[in-house]
Amino acid sequence: MDKEALRLAYRKRRRELSREQIRDFSAEMTAQFLEYLKSHQEIRHIHLFLPIDRFHEVDTFPLFYTLQEKGYFLYTSQVNKTADQLETLDISGIRGFESGDWGIPVPIDAKKCAPDSIQMVLIPLLAFDVKGFRIGYGKGYYDKFLAGLDQCTMKVGLSFFLPERTIPTEPHDIPLDLCIVPGQIFHFNT
Repeated sequence: MDKEALRLAYRKRRRELSREQIRDFSAEMTAQFLEYLKSHQEIRHIHLFLPIDRFHEVDTFPLFYTLQEKGYFLYTSQVNKTADQLETLDISGIRGFESGDWGIPVPIDAKKCAPDSIQMVLIPLLAFDVKGFRIGYGKGYYDKFLAGLDQCTMKVGLSFFLPERTIPTEPHDIPLDLCIVPGQIFHFNT
């Protein structure tokens, strides 16, 4: 299957998940991620995506609030339409969100910052393969964002579904270091 066919197939699979399944799978992946962090205590600066409800994404809000309570330095991104790229926001101390363009959650009073301190990025995706390559929404925002980060920054996917055997890749694609699915963590040799 080509990338666009995979995007369509996985969007359909996500739409078929009930709200309860999304909630339960998200809670399970949150618990797995927090357990993973216990053995990686050097990681204190984490960038996470905020879930877009209409895309039926993994709910990262419970994870955000847990990490915030534990004193992690937290970041997210928003699209700069003029520059056609993601801008990093420090959300460590924010207390709320509002709905922005496209129904994307926007942190209230977040401050723009450089992404230099980020040690780990949680990445939204539609599908991934056994080598750690992912398919996103096709705009290339995360590809550009990841390319600008330190090569040591851990790249972590969150997916409701198991990996494909292989997906089409392009020279600029940056593979994940690991991907969390309900009940399992896939590690990749990157």
